[in-house]
Amino acid sequence: MRTYKELFELISKHIAETSYGAEPRELYEPINYMMSLGGKRLRPVTTLMACNMFDEEIEKAIPAALAIEMFHNFTLVHDDIMDNAPLRRGKETIYKKWNMPIAILSGDLMMIKATESLCKTETSDIIKLLKKFNDIATKVCEGQQIDMNFESRNDVSHNEYINMISLKTAVLLGGALQIGALIGGANEEDAGHLYEFGKNTGIAFQVQDDILDSFGDAGKTGKKTGGDIAADKKTLLLIELLAAAHKDDKKLLQELMNEIDDDKKITGILQLYHKYKVKEFAEAEKEKYLQLAYRHFNKVNVNADRKSILKQTAEELMSRTS
Repeated sequence: MRTYKELFELISKHIAETSYGAEPRELYEPINYMMSLGGKRLRPVTTLMACNMFDEEIEKAIPAALAIEMFHNFTLVHDDIMDNAPLRRGKETIYKKWNMPIAILSGDLMMIKATESLCKTETSDIIKLLKKFNDIATKVCEGQQIDMNFESRNDVSHNEYINMISLKTAVLLGGALQIGALIGGANEEDAGHLYEFGKNTGIAFQVQDDILDSFGDAGKTGKKTGGDIAADKKTLLLIELLAAAHKDDKKLLQELMNEIDDDKKITGILQLYHKYKVKEFAEAEKEKYLQLAYRHFNKVNVNADRKSILKQTAEELMSRTS
C-alpha cells in the first residue's frame, strides 16, 4: 500500500507533466496557472488510494485522478468569480489576474479536459465511469446554486444546509473514492460504501470548517476569527442560532446581522453562539456524520491493513486545527 505522501508526489508529478494546450495562450495559460497552485490534492490522492485498496497497479487510475482534480479546479475558477474572490491559495484568482471572460472560458475548457482525461482510463466499462462522474458533477453544480439561493434567505433549515454541503463539497470526495475503487476492481457494493464514507466524512469536514471559522485559533487558521459571520454566510452555526434564539435575542441577532462594523457584528454574534451553545450543537452534528461514515467504512470488504492508509488520512483530516 502506498502512503499519502507517495500518492501525493505521484499525482503532483503527473499534474506538472500534463500539457493542457498552448494556443491561444490566453485560454491555456490560466489553466496551467490554476493547476500549478498546489494544495493538498486530497481528491486525486484518495482516488488513487481507493484503487490501491483493491489493486497494486494504481497507475491505471491516474487519468481518473487527474480528471477529478481538473474538475475540482474548474469549480474553484467559477466559484471565485461568483464570490468576487481576489485570492486563491495566496495567489491572484484567474479572473483577477486575467479577466472574467477568460476565467469563464478557461474554466469551461477545464471541465472538457477533465472528461477527456477520464476517457483515457483503461477499463472495460468507461460508460459506467462517465455516468458516475457526470452525476457527481451535476450534484456539485446543484449544490452551488442552492448555496447562492441561501444568500437571500433567513429560514434555511438544518436539513437544507446539510443537503447543500453534501452536494457542493462532500459528494466529490465520495465520488473520488468510488471511482478509484471501481477502477481497482471493487464491486458496486464496496464502491458504494466508500462513496458514503467519503460523502459523510466530507459533511463532517465542512461542519468542522464552520466551527473553526468562529472558534478556531486565528494564529493557527491564518484567518480572522468570524470571517463567515462578517460575510453573512449561512453556516450550520448561524442556522442553529436563528432557529434557537428567543424573541428578544432574535431581534438582537437581526440587528447584528445588519451591523456594518464587522468587529461589532462578530463579537455580538459570537456571544449569542456561546449563550445558545451553538458550538456544542455543531460538534454533535459533526460526530453524527463521522460515525455514519465509519459504519460504511467498516463494511468495505477488504483486509483492515489495506484500509489503514485511508483511515489515517480521514483521522488527520478531522483532527486539523487550521
